[in-house]
Amino acid sequence: MNFIERIKERARSDKKTIILPESMDRRVIEAAIEIEKEEIANIVLVGRESDINQTAAELDISNINIIDPYNSDVTEELVVKLYELRKEKGMTLEEARKILLEDYMYYACMLVKTGRADGVVSGACHSTSNTLRPALQIIKTKPGVKLVSSFFLMVVPNCEYGENGAFVFADCGLEQNPDSEKLAAIAASSAESFKLLVEKEPMVAMLSHSTVGSAKHADVDKVKEATSIAKENYPQYKIDGELQLDAAIVPEIGKSKAPNSEVAGCANVLVFPDLDAGNIGYKLVQRLAKAEAYGPVCQGIASPVNDLSRGCSSSDIVGVVAITAVQAQNN
Repeated sequence: MNFIERIKERARSDKKTIILPESMDRRVIEAAIEIEKEEIANIVLVGRESDINQTAAELDISNINIIDPYNSDVTEELVVKLYELRKEKGMTLEEARKILLEDYMYYACMLVKTGRADGVVSGACHSTSNTLRPALQIIKTKPGVKLVSSFFLMVVPNCEYGENGAFVFADCGLEQNPDSEKLAAIAASSAESFKLLVEKEPMVAMLSHSTVGSAKHADVDKVKEATSIAKENYPQYKIDGELQLDAAIVPEIGKSKAPNSEVAGCANVLVFPDLDAGNIGYKLVQRLAKAEAYGPVCQGIASPVNDLSRGCSSSDIVGVVAITAVQAQNN
């Protein structure tokens, strides 16, 4: 059984309700059908039922639960609750109604906020900001979490590195240029995510173009400081840096370049110094190594809300829903 099949099996063991608000995208509807067929989660599509039926032409969606905000009995309750949540920010009752009827991501987040669902997956045809803004306004961050970040769960075929080819890459989708404090927080959240999803010990490498002082630059100093902060604040995890990529994952190079590191040569969680490096890195591995790339998966939100790449396939959506369901089980 491959990695994502194990995730699906875990999702089936305690089925959660996951909202897919992008009902206008045929890939999403195809994924919803597959998820229900495989019994991975209880899926809810949000949108006008007539529009969904049109998008789903020739597809059988008879087993898919649909909530039409214009006809649902819960809409007015959600309007009032959203108004109460946001009135101190100046939102009126009419504005709350308008946003719930026009932006289904807000509707989805309110379904989670009121306990009617366990998580949301969006982003197939919307930007990351359009996915995360409602989540942060309504669901908010987990208690004790310093920031929301994201990662990709990478599964590289025929790979002896990482955990049999499984890695967490962070942050590849959200934090543009994290400072040392944020990098340390990303490292801790990513370690926790790896432990939850892969069920193995995380070995976290703080990546740089330098290994243990081989280069001098302010960018290197940022990673070194982040490593020190992470080691001090999160001693429960094995975190080390700064490490070049080859020193992080290749055992013989790790031993040569960083002989005193317990992470070098065996890292399975890779923390990139900024969003440029992370985004380029995951796409290189996805395209050149033909890796499965699930995400960007968010970490640090009180209930799981996950983004999708706009280039995703329906099978990618199925995988991210399975991951979201397992995250919801942990909540």
